[in-house]
Amino acid sequence: MKKRKVGIPRALLYYYYFPFWLKLFSELNLEPVISDSTSRDLLNKGVKKSLSEICVPIKVMIGHVLNLDQKDVDYIFMPRFRSLKKDVVLCPKFLGLPDMIRHSLPGLKTEVIADQIDSKSDDIAKFDNHQKLSKTLNIPKREMKSALKKATDFWQRYRDLLFKGYLIDDFAGIEELEILEEVITKFENDPKPPQSRDQNLEAPVNEEVVDIAVIGYVYNIFDQYINMDIINKLKEMGVRVHTFSMVAEDIIEKELSNLRKPMFWEFTNKLYGAAEHYLKNDGIDGVIHLTAFGCGPDSMLGQILEVDAKEYEKTFMTLRIDEQTGESHIITRIEAFIDLMRLKKENN
Repeated sequence: MKKRKVGIPRALLYYYYFPFWLKLFSELNLEPVISDSTSRDLLNKGVKKSLSEICVPIKVMIGHVLNLDQKDVDYIFMPRFRSLKKDVVLCPKFLGLPDMIRHSLPGLKTEVIADQIDSKSDDIAKFDNHQKLSKTLNIPKREMKSALKKATDFWQRYRDLLFKGYLIDDFAGIEELEILEEVITKFENDPKPPQSRDQNLEAPVNEEVVDIAVIGYVYNIFDQYINMDIINKLKEMGVRVHTFSMVAEDIIEKELSNLRKPMFWEFTNKLYGAAEHYLKNDGIDGVIHLTAFGCGPDSMLGQILEVDAKEYEKTFMTLRIDEQTGESHIITRIEAFIDLMRLKKENN
């Protein structure tokens, strides 16, 4: 029997949950089809079908959905992420994403499966979060629950490696489950420090390696086209990169407990907790806040981090990206920032 193909857009929370989804669909005997990597053509198609006011990550998502619609998939999987923590929601654009896609793409041929994700933690494996998927594909509840359990166990192994210092970049380009399983097992059995922290570092002669925390949502930091491949550019300049995905939940929660009231948006809270952890860490030389132009939650977060960076005497920079951002702009700014880091270390 021919496997049914389920398309997964390579956008937004794909970078956070793709091991979970690859494992889930494999256990359900479905064939996951990932959209192509973001490109100028893909982005332009998304921009043409988008409202001008929305942020570039949503425009990218629309482009990826259009890309999947051309790949002869049977369904496009696009859950509506509402909450990953009690009394905290995600960005309003996430809450209305499936409706926005249907409005923006009335000619979409492929059926969209849009379960609503309501969870008390990042673990989204409850059956209630996948009822539409189960019903649409005629998957018995017992089979679905078994597949969800295996998917969340696999995803947790991936997360544990991130907490040990690996970057999402070390995994995100892998689309086949078998290869991903091999890579995760290899890293789990490697007694050496995580290679991702030091690989390809090319600090100029007689220059120190610097440690920089890049704070931003996963879809901004790890979509290499949108951010002009900032992670690899930093590595080439001799920078060890630290991201929020490396910070364990208990550390983030500890930092959030110092707020009189957490913010309304879950991933914004995660970024805040990780950033505060890095601002207090003497091993971190500076912090870059990578944000998409027009992001409402980030407009609040950025102001808080800028104030706190001054308090902790940590060098801080905001990089804003949109569909018009040029590579020379990014390179010039990060080069100047790194030069400042090295000068500061020499003076100290």
